[in-house]
Amino acid sequence: MTLHEAIQQVLLKANKALTAKVIAEILNANSWYSKKDGSKIASSQIGARVKNYPLLFNKTNGLISLKSKTGIIPEKTIIKQKRVTVDSIKSDSNLLMKVLMNEKNFKSVSNSEHLIPDQPGLYCMRIKNKMILDNVFSNVLTERNHNIMYIGMASKSLQKRFLNQELRAKGHGTFFRSLGAILGFVPEKGSLIGKSNQNNYKFSSNNEQKIIEWIDENLIVNWVAVTDNLNELENELIKQHLPLLNISGNPEALNNVRVLRDQCKKIARG
Repeated sequence: MTLHEAIQQVLLKANKALTAKVIAEILNANSWYSKKDGSKIASSQIGARVKNYPLLFNKTNGLISLKSKTGIIPEKTIIKQKRVTVDSIKSDSNLLMKVLMNEKNFKSVSNSEHLIPDQPGLYCMRIKNKMILDNVFSNVLTERNHNIMYIGMASKSLQKRFLNQELRAKGHGTFFRSLGAILGFVPEKGSLIGKSNQNNYKFSSNNEQKIIEWIDENLIVNWVAVTDNLNELENELIKQHLPLLNISGNPEALNNVRVLRDQCKKIARG
């Protein structure tokens, strides 16, 4: 990763303007970019790189921010500028997904709750130790050589969709229902009778709490706030990474997950 790509990644993750000093401190701590001589990155080096890429960065009152909220500048704008800028930005079409999927960016849910923004975006969940799952599912993750449980999008609010629904069962989270099903939980019999939606089954309050505790203990999460091309980015990520619990748009969706979810629906429908 080049230095300007690393700066973009820091700003995308922070989702706010930062000083050159803070950016340097973050990069020295996470090792996304390392100097050839092994010395620490200086704030002056950050400032110089930002100055060399005026189409990527703004600098106002000592604060550095991205020109684009996604870190991606339309190519037609860049073509008018230097060739080196064109080449650097063409690769940045994948930067947002790199930020989301970079394992160094993942945190426990307890360390993330207060950080998840009330903005649209993408999110991903990984499992710390895949061997705690049933053999059917741990074997799949081993074969796919990753620990990715689910990738999703929040069209309006990461806080509402990702945190409240998917991780805290406040509403109807697809991931939460699928996770509960593969962990062996089932909804209360007949709980969907009379409901307009016959698919959004829920677990009992006691079982919901057990699933939440399991999530807190066993999952790590990451997200990026972004408003543009959410569907396209989500679809590309699912096709590329084949998460365990994604069904829609997943070319290797697991029938085992479908079967367990269908069993839960059948029980909830009475």
